Amino acid sequence: MFEFSDRTNALREKLLRFMDTYIYPNESVFDAQHQAQTDHWTPPPILEELKARAREEGLWNLFMPHNEFGAGLTNFEYAPLCEIMGRSHLAPEVFNCAAPDTGNMEVLAQYGTKEQQDQWLKPLLNGEIRSCFSMTEPGVASSDATNIECEIRRDGDHYIVNGRKWWSSGGNDSRCKIAIVMGKTDPDAPKHQQQSMILVPLDAPGVKIERHLSVFGYDHAPHGHAEILYDNVRVPASNLLLGEGRGFEIAQGRLGPGRIHHCMRLIGVAERALESMCKRANERVAFGGPIAELGGLRQDIARSRCEIDQARLLTLHAADRMDKVGNKVARREIAMIKVVAPAMACRILDRAIQVHGAAGVSQDTFLAAAYANSRTLRLADGPDEVHRETLAKLELRAHQ
Repeated sequence: MFEFSDRTNALREKLLRFMDTYIYPNESVFDAQHQAQTDHWTPPPILEELKARAREEGLWNLFMPHNEFGAGLTNFEYAPLCEIMGRSHLAPEVFNCAAPDTGNMEVLAQYGTKEQQDQWLKPLLNGEIRSCFSMTEPGVASSDATNIECEIRRDGDHYIVNGRKWWSSGGNDSRCKIAIVMGKTDPDAPKHQQQSMILVPLDAPGVKIERHLSVFGYDHAPHGHAEILYDNVRVPASNLLLGEGRGFEIAQGRLGPGRIHHCMRLIGVAERALESMCKRANERVAFGGPIAELGGLRQDIARSRCEIDQARLLTLHAADRMDKVGNKVARREIAMIKVVAPAMACRILDRAIQVHGAAGVSQDTFLAAAYANSRTLRLADGPDEVHRETLAKLELRAHQ
C-alpha cells in the first residue's frame, strides 16, 4: 500500500492539531461575525487571525509544488493534507490553499513572466489578495471549451476583451483583484489554438460584476460565484499568458491538479459526514432503542466506510501517477477520481442528512451546505459525462 514520508506525516499531525485547536472551534465564530457584518462580501476578522497563525506555524501554501514558491510537496504528499482541509469550509483559505487561487497561482508560477509574478503571484502567495478564473459562459455549453465566445482582440500594444462569464468563483469577494480570462484570439486558427488566457484586473474600466450566483440557495459569501461582463476592457498586451493560442495548453496544466484537489477535499468532508452519522446514531433513541441498532442504518455506515476508502485509494493512485508520469499521461486516473469522489461524497452526505432528520437540512449542521458544494463538483471542472467519455475513449482505444 501507499506510504508517506516522515515529513508528510509530521505535517499531517501538525495540521490535525491545528484543525482541532483553531478551525473547528471557530467555524461558528466565522459564521456569526459574517452575519453581523453589513458588507456581505468582505470576510470577518477571525479569518485573517487564523491565516496569520497558520502562516506562523508553517502551514501555508502547502499545495504549491515549487520549492521557490511553496512547500515543495508532490501531489501524493499533499493528498492527505488536502483531505484534512476538506473537513471544514474555513480550512482551505486559512492555509492559503483555496480554489481558485491555487490553480491561478500554479498558472502564474508555471506560465507567468517575472513581471506577472511580481505583480500578481506574490500577493496571492502572501494571502493579501484573491483571484477568479473566468472561463465558463452562460450562452454556450462551456463543458466543450471550444464553444467559448469571449473575444480577446489585439489592438496595438493592448488587447481588448469582450464577453460575458459566469461561475467566476471568488469574483464577488472584496479582496478579488485579478481574473484569468479565457477567450478567442483567432477564431480562424485550428480548433485548439483559437483560445488564449489573459490577466484582467477587476478594477479595469469595463469590468462589471453583474450579480452573484447561488448554489441551492447558498451564496457562499464572502467568496461567491460571479457573473461578470467584460465590456471593451483594455489591458496591456504584456498581460497575455504564454502566448496567443496557448489557452488550451494552460487549461490542461491548470485543471489536472485542481481536479484532484477537489477530490481530496471531498474525501475529507465525507469522513466528517460519516463521523457525524455514527455519533448521531449512537446518541439518538427511536422506537425503543438507539437508532444505531437499526439494520438499514448499519448497512449504510458499512457502505460509507467502503466507499470512502475506495475513493481515497483511487485518489492516491491518481496523485502518484501525476507525479510519476505527468498530468497528461495520468488523465485516465484523473478522470476516474473526478467521477468517483463527488458522487461518493454526495451519497454519504445524503445518508448523514437522513440520520440527522430535520437538523440535517438546516443550518445547525454542516451537512446541507456540504451537500450543496459536493453536488456542484459533479459539474465544476468538467461534468461527469465528459470524464466518462474520456475514460470510455481510452478504454476502447486500448482494446482496438
